[in-house]
Amino acid sequence: MTHEPSALLKIDAHQHFWQYNPVRDAWIDEPMAAIQRDFLPPDLAPLLRQHGFAGSVVVQSDQSEAENDFQLRQADQYEFIKGVVGWVDLQAAAVAERLAYYQQFPKLKGFRHVLQGEADRALMLTPAFRRGIAALERHGYTYDLLVFPDQLRYATELVAAFPQQRFVLDHIAKPPIKAGEVGTWAADLRALAQHDNVSCKVSGMVTEADWQQWQPQDFRPYLDVVFEAFGPRRLLFGSDWPVCQVAGGYGAVVELAQHHLTTFSAAEQALFWGGNATAFYQL
Repeated sequence: MTHEPSALLKIDAHQHFWQYNPVRDAWIDEPMAAIQRDFLPPDLAPLLRQHGFAGSVVVQSDQSEAENDFQLRQADQYEFIKGVVGWVDLQAAAVAERLAYYQQFPKLKGFRHVLQGEADRALMLTPAFRRGIAALERHGYTYDLLVFPDQLRYATELVAAFPQQRFVLDHIAKPPIKAGEVGTWAADLRALAQHDNVSCKVSGMVTEADWQQWQPQDFRPYLDVVFEAFGPRRLLFGSDWPVCQVAGGYGAVVELAQHHLTTFSAAEQALFWGGNATAFYQL
C-alpha cells in the first residue's frame, strides 16, 4: 500500500456501478466476461481506502433516466460518492424542464451521452444536440465527452461553440494504444486542448492496450501528449473501475499514473489526484 501525504485529497473522477443485465449491458461482451456481474459501492469502497482516495465520481453506463435514479440512490446511501454524471435526452424538446427537475439533487454534477456508439459520428453538432448543450450551460451542469479519435474534430467544433460550458474528455478519447498509433489522434487532441473550457480524464487507457501483455512504457507516448496538451491544471485521474478489471486491477491503473507523475511537483500531483476533479465537478 502506498502512503500518501495526509494533505493530499484524492478523488477517483471516473467509475461505474451497475446491477448486471445481459440485455441492457450487451456492450459487456464475452471477452469482458470478468465484469459480467454486479458492481456496487461495497465493492469499490475497500479499493478507494486501500489507495488513499477520499471519494469518487460515478458515471452513467446506461442511457436512461432510470440510471440517474439508481446512481443517485447509491450516492444518498454512500458518503464517498461525491458526484454523479447522469444521462438525459439532450435532443428532447423538454430537456430544460428535465434539467430543472434535477436541480434538487446536489450530487448530480453533469451528464454524458455515449457519442462513441452513435452511427452519426457528428451527432453532437446537430441543432437538437447543441440546444441540449446550451441548456446544460444555463443550468450549470458539466458535460463528459465520450468519443473515439475519429470524433475529436467534431468535439473541437462543439466546445468552441460553447466557450462557457465545462467539458471533460473521457479516456483521452481512446487512442489505438494496442496498435501503437499516435499521430492523427495526437494532432486532433492538441486542437481540442486549445480550448480552455475542456479538461481531460486520464482514464480508460488499459482497455485500449493489449489486455494481457501491456507494459507501462506502452502508454508513455500517449501520456506525454496528454500532459503537454492539457497541462497539470486540466487533468483528472479516473480508474474506469470496474471496466479496468478486464485489463488489470485498480492498483495497476493507479500505479500507471503514479509512475508518470514522478517528475511533477507536489502541487501539480495534488491537482491531478483530486484538486482538478473537485474544482471541475464542484464537489
